[in-house]
Amino acid sequence: MQYKEPYIIEFSKHGGIDIGYITALNTSKDLPFEVKRLFITYYTPDLIVRGRHAHFTTEQILFAVSEKIVVNTESADKKLNSFLLDTPYKGLYIPPNVWHTMQYQKNATQLVLASTEYNESDYLRDYDKFVAHWANK
Repeated sequence: MQYKEPYIIEFSKHGGIDIGYITALNTSKDLPFEVKRLFITYYTPDLIVRGRHAHFTTEQILFAVSEKIVVNTESADKKLNSFLLDTPYKGLYIPPNVWHTMQYQKNATQLVLASTEYNESDYLRDYDKFVAHWANK
């Protein structure tokens, strides 16, 4: 079975150092899915690792709105990746079936765009169950 892989999306930015920048997203053409939910995480201490789950159906794009976030991923086919989010015009696409963790640096703020509304049954929160689930596919 072929799975989608996480990847960085670089969105356009406009402006300059003298006036500041803006990045605008046209959801119908700039994003790989229709946004159904967004959420923000902030004031997370440096040593805390968040995430620690995968989704069965939800697609996400993660942004570091301020500071830096390290995102580690493991795909259903066992491919490991590490991504540094350090600028607000770059987002990390996380497809379904990808285990991911985030570590925030210097109280980073993260914005997440999601393809589904919140549904607890879409989360796979136990790593061993994640491995076992995809080993059987």
